Amino acid sequence: MATTLVRSGFLRNVLRRGGAPARSSPTPKRNFSSSGHHDDAYETAKWEKITYLGIASCTLLACYNLSKGHPHFDEAPAYPYLHIRNKEFPWGPDGLFETKNEHH
Repeated sequence: MATTLVRSGFLRNVLRRGGAPARSSPTPKRNFSSSGHHDDAYETAKWEKITYLGIASCTLLACYNLSKGHPHFDEAPAYPYLHIRNKEFPWGPDGLFETKNEHH
């Protein structure tokens, strides 16, 4: 409590004026460490421009990358680690839970 009074200048004003504090004195402006001496409107406008420039550049880059062709292979390359099995399943080629309705 005492440190708050010292920080706000209340105690200083009371001692300086000889008892009663001045009621019409304006509250001192508090400076935060993040505010510094930057103009908030300038910073906001700067980051808005940077954002729009980033959106435009990412859009152009995506359009360029998507417009380029890419190769299509007729058949998949034979990778040795795939171990493709061409053997029939024990339950037949139709599937495990699929049955053919032969009454049609």
